[in-house]
Amino acid sequence: MKYLKKISLTQWIFIAMAAGVAIGHYFPDFGKDLDILSRIFLRLIKSIIAPLLFATLVFGIAGSGSAKTMGRIGVKSLIYFNVTTVGALVLALMSANYFRPGDGVPIDRGAHAQLPDSKASVMGVIENAAPTSIIDAMARNEVLQLVVFCFLFGTACIAMGDKAKPVIDFCRSLGDVMFEYTRYVMFLAPLGVGGAIAAVIGAKGIGVLFGLGKLIGALYIALAGYVFIILGIVVVIFRIPVMRFIRAVKDPYLLAFSTASSEAAFPMAIRNMERFGVPRHIVSFVLPTGYSFNLDGSTLYLGLASVFVAQAAGVEMTITQQLTMMATLMLTSKGVAAVPRASLIILAATLQTFNLPLEGVAVILGVDTLMDMARTSVNLLGNCLATAVVAKWEGHEIIPQPDAPTAEPA
Repeated sequence: MKYLKKISLTQWIFIAMAAGVAIGHYFPDFGKDLDILSRIFLRLIKSIIAPLLFATLVFGIAGSGSAKTMGRIGVKSLIYFNVTTVGALVLALMSANYFRPGDGVPIDRGAHAQLPDSKASVMGVIENAAPTSIIDAMARNEVLQLVVFCFLFGTACIAMGDKAKPVIDFCRSLGDVMFEYTRYVMFLAPLGVGGAIAAVIGAKGIGVLFGLGKLIGALYIALAGYVFIILGIVVVIFRIPVMRFIRAVKDPYLLAFSTASSEAAFPMAIRNMERFGVPRHIVSFVLPTGYSFNLDGSTLYLGLASVFVAQAAGVEMTITQQLTMMATLMLTSKGVAAVPRASLIILAATLQTFNLPLEGVAVILGVDTLMDMARTSVNLLGNCLATAVVAKWEGHEIIPQPDAPTAEPA
């Protein structure tokens, strides 16, 4: 029993992943039934998002004491998001043209991917950012609407001065309570992870780990290049303490990877970045904003997948055409994180725009889960780094805060 208590959450998740693969392979019917564990875990995680985001963001904005400060942080965040997105798209093009994962992959033009409808236009994103009801936005976990509401609400608290102090104190207490609530939910993380892996392997077979291997390998190599090159350069420029940052992000990164869900890792990411030393008002604003506008892992995937479909269809795109496609993806991939299977929707829309066969989406659909794990975890990693970068840009020192609320079972 003493040995079991020494096993960390990260180790339990690795154990659960291995067990999930074994159960899904040897007992596929039972493995598919274990999907209920993943669904329960993710439902509990989703119950955290709205109250935690409201509490930390309102307290962070009101605690900064200046709407001008938050506006400046927002501008710097968007500049950083767009610069790193360009780097992700460049790596996507390099990977697609070097590895050529689409060569030799047959596209069945009779196949049809079942995708939800989407109205992910630029104007649609702008309109959808305005909340009609904060209760409705909380119920549907509309992160962008929550950010807009909390920004205005926090600004109103600043304008009210001492009259708003009870509200600000309530938000601080609510945030601390939600971190403790998260700690209890995290006890179920290994079960949720194991159930998710078992269900995927049980439903699609262990062959899903090897199908379309060239595309999967090209994506993982490109994402690794993004982490070590693009984010590595950022770390050097802003002098982010590397080892402390790795320790801070390893658990939320692994959780995002194993569940293919950014939401699952959100509460832990907020807690860990605060303990890392990022001021609460920065991490509370930049991290949720990044969930809508800084999806570099997903954007890199979209760039690679689009060129993959062109190659599989025998369409040779010029560099100019590829760059035009990347510019389109840079715009259309913003603000759609809340749309179910958003990456596949954007991919389908891009293929139609450039007269490429939509059947390519159906080919990718079979291994999308494996690629979703990688791109989701890189999205999270990039957003965690963004909070540290903006903090340094604002002139803050990254000093560890061991007294920050905990969100991980002991």
